[in-house]
Amino acid sequence: MRNERSKPIKRPSVRAARRVGSQPSRRGASTTPAVLGGASIQRRGLHPTWVVAGVALIAVVVVLVVFAAGAFSSAPAQAPADNTGGETASSDPTAITLTFAGDCTLGTDESFDRSTSFNARYDSVDDPSWFFSNVAGIFAADDLSIVNMEGTLTESSDRQDKTFAFKGDAEYAQVLVQGDVEAASMANNHSKDYGEQSYADTIATLEGAGISTFGYERIAYFDVKGVKVALIGTYELALGIDVEDEMTANIRAAQEAGARIIAVYAHWGVEREYVPDDVQIELAHSAIDAGAHLVIGSHPHVIQGYEKYKGRYIVYSLGNFCFGGNSDPDDKDCLMFQQTFAVAGDEVADDDAVDIIACSISSTSERNNYQPTPAEGSEKERIEAKVRESNAAIAERSAALQD
Repeated sequence: MRNERSKPIKRPSVRAARRVGSQPSRRGASTTPAVLGGASIQRRGLHPTWVVAGVALIAVVVVLVVFAAGAFSSAPAQAPADNTGGETASSDPTAITLTFAGDCTLGTDESFDRSTSFNARYDSVDDPSWFFSNVAGIFAADDLSIVNMEGTLTESSDRQDKTFAFKGDAEYAQVLVQGDVEAASMANNHSKDYGEQSYADTIATLEGAGISTFGYERIAYFDVKGVKVALIGTYELALGIDVEDEMTANIRAAQEAGARIIAVYAHWGVEREYVPDDVQIELAHSAIDAGAHLVIGSHPHVIQGYEKYKGRYIVYSLGNFCFGGNSDPDDKDCLMFQQTFAVAGDEVADDDAVDIIACSISSTSERNNYQPTPAEGSEKERIEAKVRESNAAIAERSAALQD
């Protein structure tokens, strides 16, 4: 099963992170997506980028492991000059920018204190756009913005027998809509917290609001500037599923469907672990070997570093993002990852047009107020150092697995 839709062209980023020139775009262009097995819906326009993460390449099994000192920058730069005179030669590459953020739980568990819950915050601010207002500039200028939907939007009362089960009202989908998110992975351990009905309800609600969903056997396709982009969601912790076979089959299906850029969003790993385990690394490498251009991870609820394998990025955990699953986690650090792909003919450039954006899940350190915010100053430096430390450990573990 697949979702397929055309994408309006977003505005160019205001940052200098764009390594490849692109035509100025038309914000707000409408599209008519076709969803297999679902209803057609209308899409909206899109969003900027800011913090640039430079990187140092270490020649160990072509793995990128350590950020160059001072490589992150939170200051917006001037947009690159458009020297095309309004036209781009047909031989010029097409620049397509994808932005990924981590776990979004738009709701709460019934056992949580209502007064500090996401639901209470939603009621008090009375403005769905408030939640992503501090990252709106980042999402607004890319071509696709993607998150992990860690919970359900349902009225089902069929709570599953588990420690935490998350659900929220259907109207909470507006947090993603007004936050300029285009797609959400449903491949995770909370997408069926209130049974199969809650899974179906959440997909229907998000799709009806204009958010494309993907995961398991469902692939989302987007036509971005004439280039087909495929999003694949994988849940590594699922019992009874041969995850690697399912994932690689999905990658092959995306290739056969003509996808030029294939991104895998994996839900995997061990909670509160800052270094990925061998299963994560091997599955990520398998995805790249099968043809994925990028692998993104979540589930540990903390950040993990990244590597560059065979010229392609693997980011093992972005951590939480707009996370109603905990009103005051000890670790509020999170990441956003953004990559610009240069597509020319049959080639997708393997370059370093990436941004790693250090963030907090909250705009206040006192508690989780569910408003993800880019980090600044010493906090930004601390998060970057944590990523570098994880990168070094990943390099060692990855190299050992390939020996």
